[in-house]
Amino acid sequence: MDANDILLFALNSSREFGEGVARPLEMELSEHEERDFGDGEHKIRPLVNVRNKHVFVIQSLYGEPGMSVNDKLNRLLFFIGALKDAAAGEVTIVAPYLCYARKDRKTKPRDPVTTRYVATLMEAVGADRVLTIDVHNLQAYQNAHRIQTEHLEARHLFARYFADRVGQEAIVVLSPDLGGIKRAEGFREALGEALGREIPFATMTKERSEGEVSGDTTIYGEVEGKTVIIIDDLISSGTTLGRAAGACKKAGAKKVYAAATHGAFTEQANAVLAEDMLDKVLITNTIPPFRLEKGIRENKVEVLDVAPLFGEAIHRIWAGEPLAKLLKYNLPEVMLNDKF
Repeated sequence: MDANDILLFALNSSREFGEGVARPLEMELSEHEERDFGDGEHKIRPLVNVRNKHVFVIQSLYGEPGMSVNDKLNRLLFFIGALKDAAAGEVTIVAPYLCYARKDRKTKPRDPVTTRYVATLMEAVGADRVLTIDVHNLQAYQNAHRIQTEHLEARHLFARYFADRVGQEAIVVLSPDLGGIKRAEGFREALGEALGREIPFATMTKERSEGEVSGDTTIYGEVEGKTVIIIDDLISSGTTLGRAAGACKKAGAKKVYAAATHGAFTEQANAVLAEDMLDKVLITNTIPPFRLEKGIRENKVEVLDVAPLFGEAIHRIWAGEPLAKLLKYNLPEVMLNDKF
């Protein structure tokens, strides 16, 4: 395949992440224009020829000061439409964080299923494929879209991080709720492979309503005297992690770490992480931890870079190679064998 047939764009709010994706690919981000008007409207367009090209568009869909999640989604949709109107051959959305993925089912009468609505919008403007990482509910993500869906996982990256640090400590992997058991089990297996030994598993129960976690916390599994690693897809208020970590420490856990792919960190998370229940929180750079106070960011949180993983995935999609092998690699040892 001709390297001239591929283009990589990163919208302005995801420029830094996009540069991290482009670097291992030995590519330059293609130029585009985002212009804001005084009445609040805007326009967005490519500044290079996209006719018949295979185009990848990077936009992480989280809200931040000055640009809400809906603003980012709107710009992404308009840009895809502009690409298709300019005769782009194929357009892949690269969304390190995919918005509204948690609202994937009706939990109350007349509830929206916003995951499906976002999928419909992406399809309507002409997107051909969506690529993301550790979406909240993989089955819902796949079922909501009628276009191609690709999915990456950070578990091997997390496993490598902890394997280099916990050594021969007694470890247990814990899912903070029943819905996360499959995710935590996958991480437990990856960590066990990295350490060359069997890692025990635990879980706990929680009740949630109106976005608040309530009720008693019960741990199923042995954590006394052990280092506990709580695994989840996303940290928002931190309430779930705080309750899980507190329950583990109360049950005699030696240390409690947490790992989650997406660190959304609402303001409430500062109070949770300021307490001494969690020893360390590990996230990736799909969402910068800008809402956390500086002291907490520097002392409590570590950020792992998943941009190279997305770069490898883009290379494989363009080259027609399977992405399944990426789920078996122990990053950051993944290397691009053939550049464009």
